[in-house]
Formats: sequence, C-alpha cells, structure tokens
Amino acid sequence: MPGNIHGTSLSMYSSMMLMALVIDGMFGWPQGLYIRFGHPVSWVGRLISRLDRLLNRNSCSESFRRTTGCLCLLFILSIVLVPAVLIQVKLPETVDGLLLGAVLSWPMIAARSLHQHVSAVLDALSLDNPQHARESVAQIVGRDTSVLDEQGISRAALESLAENTSDGIVAPIFWGTIFGLPGLFAYKAVNTLDSMIGHRNQKYASFGWASAVLDDAMNYFPARLTGLLMAVVSSQPRAALRCMMNDARCHRSPNAGWPESSLAGALEIRLSGPRIYGSFVDKQPWLNKSAPDPDAKTIQLGLSLYNKVLVAVGFILAVMSLMALALNQ
Repeated sequence: MPGNIHGTSLSMYSSMMLMALVIDGMFGWPQGLYIRFGHPVSWVGRLISRLDRLLNRNSCSESFRRTTGCLCLLFILSIVLVPAVLIQVKLPETVDGLLLGAVLSWPMIAARSLHQHVSAVLDALSLDNPQHARESVAQIVGRDTSVLDEQGISRAALESLAENTSDGIVAPIFWGTIFGLPGLFAYKAVNTLDSMIGHRNQKYASFGWASAVLDDAMNYFPARLTGLLMAVVSSQPRAALRCMMNDARCHRSPNAGWPESSLAGALEIRLSGPRIYGSFVDKQPWLNKSAPDPDAKTIQLGLSLYNKVLVAVGFILAVMSLMALALNQ
C-alpha cells in the first residue's frame, strides 16, 4: 500500500514540480517518445495553427480578428484546463499520486532541452564552425542569424538562455507550485499561444493581442524571480542586481529584460542591442552597455550559471515541501 502524504496542496504541488524537474534534468524528452508520440506542446501548437488559419484571415476586420483571437485563447485554455482540473482533483495525496503528477508535469519543463540547445551553439563555436553555430542558434531565436559573427551568435544564445530559463523552467514551475497541474498546463498553453500568435506585426497585432497580454501577465513574477535567482547564485551578485535594476525596463519586453539584464551583469557582458528580423532592423538599447561583447567562453559561464539556478530552484521546492508538511503536522 502506498504511503500517505500528510501534506497540504502546496506540499504536494511543490513536490510534484521538484520531481518533474529532476526527471526532466535526467532524461529530457527522449527522441523515441517524440518520434512516436510527439510532445504535448506540439499537440497544442498544431491546434493553434489550425485556428489561426481558420479565424485570422486578412479579409476580416481588426475588431473581428481581436474577438476571434480572444475566443481562440479561451478555447485553448478550456482544452488544457478541463482535463488538468479533472486529473488534479482525482490525484490522491499518496506517493502514487505524487509520482503520477510528477510524470504528467515532466513534459511541461524544458530544463535539459534548453541546456542541450545552447550547448550545441557552444560546441560549434569551440570547433571553429560558425556556420553550424548559426544554424544551431537559429533553432532558439527568431532573428536572422545568417549575418552573425561569434559575438552576435554568443549574444543570441545567452539571451535565449536567460529568457527561456524564465519561460521554460521558472514560470511553469511557479504556476505549477501554486495551482498544480491546472496552473502548469494553463501557463504552457498561454506561452505557446504567445510564441505562435503573440507577435507585434500586422498579421497578429489583433488576433494575438489577448494571448500576448495574458502571457505578459503570467510571466511578470517569474521573470523577476528568475533575474533575482541568477543574481544571487552568480559570482557577481551586486553587479547583476545593479544591471537588472538599471536596465531591465529598457528591454522591448516587459519581462525578458529582467533575466537578460541580470545575466549580463553577472557575466560582465552586454546583451540585447540591434538585431535583424528579415528585412527589419530592430534598434533595441543595450543591456549593460559599457561591458564587452560575449564570446564562446561566456556561453560556458552562462551554462554554469544556469545549472546553479536549476539547483537553487530545486532547493527552494524541497524547502517549501518540507515546510508545508511540517506546518500541517
């Protein structure tokens, strides 16, 4: 008979997130599983693409597209929330229930995948293969990578590392710890919507408006928490905090600037700045402007800092779980 877990929902949720983080850190999402079944995020992505083609037509008015964009958001949320709520309320507060919750949470956390993608960029630069490095970094950023030199490639990789530490690890764990599977699944659905239709261009300005606004709201606290964690575990906490407080609000995103500026200060480099999207040059301000550009060695330092953040997140989850159990006894 499974042992009873005499804990509050907070204890169970934080334990679920901790176990999911450990499972993902050990295995990621195996290629065999992806080939056979795909990935839950890709399932939602295909549904979003179909709704986009059906509802977001150039012939429709902006007001109609904003309305259908809101309906798309609500539909996607209902698709993921209904089963998540039903499963969560049925999960027993036992070891078996905890394990099942952790396994269901596992695909929503992308710790190992992010490390692998950034490491691929580092490996290519270390082998003096800039073309392969450009191809690798193009998988994790949306800008034109064909013209990037080593410094530009390194900057893009580190910016993606910082932003996705928040979006791919801290934020889903944050919402999963508060609300369990419903919070975790809802966040991933909204984040996927934002990545696909939350662009500030003519096609998605109206249709993706609601998704972009909700994604910004859901990332508000996790982004700032990620920046704080990066600063605290770094070897330059004061510099990281100072850069974050001075430069985070200069970023084009209301949230991404916090982990990016913290990482820039911690590694004593500059990030952001102008970048190319197709034929458009986005002239963004620098973060930590007076610092030098990063290189391949800086990516290694960034990955080391990323690993420390993961350990810190795991430690916080463990403490929260134990404290909740103790308070409930």
